[in-house]
Amino acid sequence: MEQQDESRIPIRDWAKDDRPREKLMTLGARSLSDAELLAILIRSGSAKESALDLAKRILAKTGNDLHRLSALGVTELTEHKGMGDAKALTIVAAMELGRRRRSADAPDRPSITSSAAAFELIRSKLADLQHEEFWLLLLDRGNRLLELLPVSSGGMHGTVADPKVIFKKALDKRASCLVLCHNHPSGQLRPSEEDIVLTRKLTEGARLLDIAVQDHLIVASTGYYSFADNGMM
Repeated sequence: MEQQDESRIPIRDWAKDDRPREKLMTLGARSLSDAELLAILIRSGSAKESALDLAKRILAKTGNDLHRLSALGVTELTEHKGMGDAKALTIVAAMELGRRRRSADAPDRPSITSSAAAFELIRSKLADLQHEEFWLLLLDRGNRLLELLPVSSGGMHGTVADPKVIFKKALDKRASCLVLCHNHPSGQLRPSEEDIVLTRKLTEGARLLDIAVQDHLIVASTGYYSFADNGMM
């Protein structure tokens, strides 16, 4: 009996974990290959070719280069057998959204490559407070700012920095790196024993999630203290 070619099995008959849409739902978009993401945009193939096969064929024609793919218009895409106007328009629209996102993000995402740069971002939030607050600078893999987020607010002598809350915020924003920040209303810039223990605990926990804790800043009206600059990270 002739064995069926697996590349010709319709996507609906694949194992559930191998289907691009189900894989995206369970594992997230980052787990998918370029071809699988493109197949989701294409949506459906034909009796002779699955959407994933069509996606692979289109990518092969562009040398698997997403920049070349994004330069294709509807006319060029519909030259591929199995690609109609609706599928081509979906791909062109998705590529344009990606371009717009990059151009919109660029001016508002400073690069945080030093304790001084981190302090400039956080000083207006913390420097003059009369109570303690804990904040996060969430960064991408290139140390560009994703978001500046508050974690907790307390009294004159402390605030609770719950690791579960911190790591959830980092994971929700897909952060690769983070900078911990809190203030000392007393003006004392030296870290307390509690600050040191917390920093160590968060650094070790983040490592298990493949997130790097770059620094911990203690902020006061007179300036700041950097754990990294003082060899304490």
